Amino acid sequence: MKEENQNVKERELTEDQIDFRALLFKYIIHWPWFVGAVLLCLVGAWFYLHWATPIYNISATVLIKDEKKGGGAGLSSELEDMGLSGLMTSSKNIDNELEVLRSKTLVKEVVNQLGLYITYKDEDEFPAKGLYKTSPVQVSLTPQEAEKLSSSMVVEMTLQPEGSMDVNVTVGEKGYQKHFEKLPAIFPTDEGTLAFFQEVDSVTLQDGTKVPRIEKNVRHITATISKPMRVAKGYCNSLSIAPTSKTTSVAVISLKNSSLQRGQDFINQLLEMYNRNTNNDKNEIAQKTAEFIDERIGIISKELGSTEANLETFKRDAGITDLTSEAQIALAGNAEYEKKSVENRTQISLVNDLRKYLRGNEYEVLPSNVGLQDAALIGAIERYNEMLVERKRLLRTSTENNPTIVNLDTSIRAMKANVQATLEGTLQGLMITKESLDREASRYSRRISNAPGQERAYVSIARQQEIKAGLYLMLLQKREENAIALAATANNAKIIDEAIADDIPVFPKRSMIYLIALILGVGIPVGIIYLIELTKFKIEGRADVEKLTSVPVVGDIPLTDEKNDKNGSIAVFENKNNLMSETFRNIRTNLQFMLDNDQKVILVTSTVSGEGKSFVSSNLAISLSLLGKKVVIVGLDIRKPGLNKVFQLSNK
Repeated sequence: MKEENQNVKERELTEDQIDFRALLFKYIIHWPWFVGAVLLCLVGAWFYLHWATPIYNISATVLIKDEKKGGGAGLSSELEDMGLSGLMTSSKNIDNELEVLRSKTLVKEVVNQLGLYITYKDEDEFPAKGLYKTSPVQVSLTPQEAEKLSSSMVVEMTLQPEGSMDVNVTVGEKGYQKHFEKLPAIFPTDEGTLAFFQEVDSVTLQDGTKVPRIEKNVRHITATISKPMRVAKGYCNSLSIAPTSKTTSVAVISLKNSSLQRGQDFINQLLEMYNRNTNNDKNEIAQKTAEFIDERIGIISKELGSTEANLETFKRDAGITDLTSEAQIALAGNAEYEKKSVENRTQISLVNDLRKYLRGNEYEVLPSNVGLQDAALIGAIERYNEMLVERKRLLRTSTENNPTIVNLDTSIRAMKANVQATLEGTLQGLMITKESLDREASRYSRRISNAPGQERAYVSIARQQEIKAGLYLMLLQKREENAIALAATANNAKIIDEAIADDIPVFPKRSMIYLIALILGVGIPVGIIYLIELTKFKIEGRADVEKLTSVPVVGDIPLTDEKNDKNGSIAVFENKNNLMSETFRNIRTNLQFMLDNDQKVILVTSTVSGEGKSFVSSNLAISLSLLGKKVVIVGLDIRKPGLNKVFQLSNK
């Protein structure tokens, strides 16, 4: 009993140990499977690489101008003085600009501008080849109509060599068909009006002239029209924008696309649209200022014309040619104060106009550079305008409920109150100056009170004409300065490296695909062999028996073909050293070693008939008898005896 338990433990220990050599041999004997699978997978990888559409990485490097380090200092200190430094947001920083560049709104504008929501494929190629700017037929549908599509619109076009074309349009479950004899043509549908234009290729002759290329084959082109916003989201997912480092304002814009030209056009158009929108934001203040100056020039021009007409009429009626020297001295002093008084009234008028404009226009920039002389007021207006421009720019990519917008609105209201207070303070100071100028003007008026009335009236009209002419010239100068500032607006994004594509596609990677094919070529046979081993329930060799039982194995007997053997089932003969005789001699030796002297009976049995009981027992008995031993073989199969056939005996 102890010996049996020990055998069971040894067998369990043997089962836990993996025979790597046997495991390796089990797979190596199926080496044709591995060779065939590897070759098949490598061929499949080659076909995949041949047919797969390569994806390239197109990138450009740009310099984003950061105004955070410059003009924002005054605004920051001003808000700190007001106790609102916590609400301060940068007028412009790199992170904000990169978010604007990757925003869906800007990308959608690029998609609409380039018509990227319409894609073309040449169905005559296998697989279908994408066409960008090379399609013989161009399809047009406005972005507004494309955005209303319930599903993608598929336009199948069959272009005949003579120029006619058959069109099949599918939108969801709806279908439209039409035949056109020639192009261009228009095709109205419920989803929108399609326009078709034919792109005619030209051939250059030897003399330099160009003639249209004549198509000889029927062309099958498929155009797919998608929603621009859906296409924009797809481009946003494949678009990557990141700064090169935290210490610079240089960013790398990368796009993964199957068309090199399309990727380059997208990045270039993205930068162009970004600069255009940014310049529009910058120019808004200058445009408002230009409108204000033009309005004031119109008013002053009318007043100046009226004054000059009055002066001409007065001189003609009164016949005034010159003033006395004494009156000139008095009038010169009076004119100086009158000029200052007019300038003072002009400043008061400008301040009052700005007060009305500020009260009547919510979140609108104030006109600047209109002739105001108060530096504090000018600075406050400029900072207020900067905050309004920043708010409008942020609203393009967010809503008014965004915390950044809410904080900025609070700062704008505080700055607006500051501007209003500055306007009131400036107006109060101008009123005090006005009273002082009026007193001085009255003093000079008393000095010239004795002058002739006509002469005094002449000087008064001439003075008004001179003052208004000076004001008119000043406004013209301010308008030119504002126009120069408007024209000198620089782009916010400067291209350092133009959009170029990598030489090697990012997908598919040839080395990776072949490596995967090689792994699959080895892994598939391994998996199949492993599954076969898992589902195998037959005992096929000595190892299977030793694995399942602790009973010692006496020997292995090879298979023999009784039909082809002239001796039938007898395989052991005296003085012969064939394989079968040697096998039974080994079994005989092992049995003699294992059996004690008092053990004389050997039972040969099996699970079912036909497994070789008669063959084994007969040849083993013959092998033992060749040693001179007395051997009796007893057949116990009463239902179907087989020993008589082995020894060719009668059933009786």
